Amino acid sequence: MTNDIFQGYKGRALEVLKNYNVRVWGKAKVETTRGNFEGTVLPRSENDDDKHIVMKIATGYNIGIDTDTINNMTEEGYKKANYAIPEKEFPYSDKNPNVKLFGTGGTIASRLDYRTGAVIPAFSPGELYGAVPELADICNIDTEKVFAVFSENMGPKQYIALAKAIGKEIENGIDGIMIGHGTDTLHHTGAALTFMVQNSPVPIVLVGSQRSSDRPSSDAALNLMHAARTAGHGDIAETLVCMFGPTSDEYGLLHKGTRVRKMHSSYRSTFRTIGDIPVATVIKDAVHPIHKRYNPRRKDRNVIIKPYFDDRVTMLYYYPGMKPDTIDSLVDNGYKGIVFVGTGLGHVNKELYPAIERAQAKGVHMYMTLQTLWGYVHMFVYDTGRDMMAKGIIPAGNMLPEVAFIKLGWALGQTQDPEEVKKLMLTPINDEITEREPYNGYLIYQGGIPEVEEFIKKVHK
Repeated sequence: MTNDIFQGYKGRALEVLKNYNVRVWGKAKVETTRGNFEGTVLPRSENDDDKHIVMKIATGYNIGIDTDTINNMTEEGYKKANYAIPEKEFPYSDKNPNVKLFGTGGTIASRLDYRTGAVIPAFSPGELYGAVPELADICNIDTEKVFAVFSENMGPKQYIALAKAIGKEIENGIDGIMIGHGTDTLHHTGAALTFMVQNSPVPIVLVGSQRSSDRPSSDAALNLMHAARTAGHGDIAETLVCMFGPTSDEYGLLHKGTRVRKMHSSYRSTFRTIGDIPVATVIKDAVHPIHKRYNPRRKDRNVIIKPYFDDRVTMLYYYPGMKPDTIDSLVDNGYKGIVFVGTGLGHVNKELYPAIERAQAKGVHMYMTLQTLWGYVHMFVYDTGRDMMAKGIIPAGNMLPEVAFIKLGWALGQTQDPEEVKKLMLTPINDEITEREPYNGYLIYQGGIPEVEEFIKKVHK
């Protein structure tokens, strides 16, 4: 056997495969000291160790088998897998609304590359339909691959391009917009599009997936169906984030682009509305608003596109003992805006005061948000806050730090005048600052407490 049929295997693992005459993509039975397994032998990542053989078992999950535990292996068949999903032309129906799907990349548009072991942006929007044919029952989808990047590579350039593309589609009469996007910075893009695409007459729905499409627990298909229902049939004409509600597949949630945040690294129900309640729940055949206030769908095409951003803006997460040269270096490098993420009601230490004064003298625009996420900046309560306001730091209400960062970049893309920037920052566009947070907009339960455990038994996890 030649090494080209042992893709990625080396050392001890390669010896085991050769010894038992088992190839990559071979369907094998493996007897080990920890039990017997059946499945397909998969390629290894070129950077992985040489002590494990990887198999995809019948459940669809991949397992690693320690070579030191293997007593016997038998190849009982061979079929090289093709993990590419063919593109399919989307079927058109006069009865369905027309939705534009912009592809940007991310897990919802990705698959596992067994050569490297990495999840890569490999699905085109057309392949998404090939993977989720149920979409054709919901709406007509025209697809366009705008970018093919993970969400950490999304930024101002991409926000501006998306805003302009959305504006053109709305002017051309589209019934709704979907944007496939990686989840890690989904909330940043949601905020950016809220500010850049105003007065939209149709829903703009950002949708992602926590788990890639080749995994049995993937949320990609259901999230896409929920997003399609929202974009094509929903009445909420805002920038929304559409992801799982509970960890089960019972329903999805729609969150405002300015009040949402990713709160868990791997849970499918990772997105939460902060300081408010979600806008709506969504299932495959209906959208149910739960928020009393939202912008309804309209028939006109009067959208306002403001595709501006100055990237000389940063967030500065305060920590005890922070040195003034942190701020000085930002100013020296030409930054024009700083969003502080302060402690408590909006505080930093007094050692930073001289640097803050120097930043103010250089015309740097400075705003305060909170590490607590929930609640409002109250800088007039303690002397610390009052001192910082006197030195030019402006409280940003209950704006989330990432939203304030995005909005400050957007504002500075239009003007450098301090009063105009302040007016743009503190005038809400879509609930990035609210007059109050409802009592049920702050819910964090602690497990182990009797009343909480009793409550958990009654709800879906």
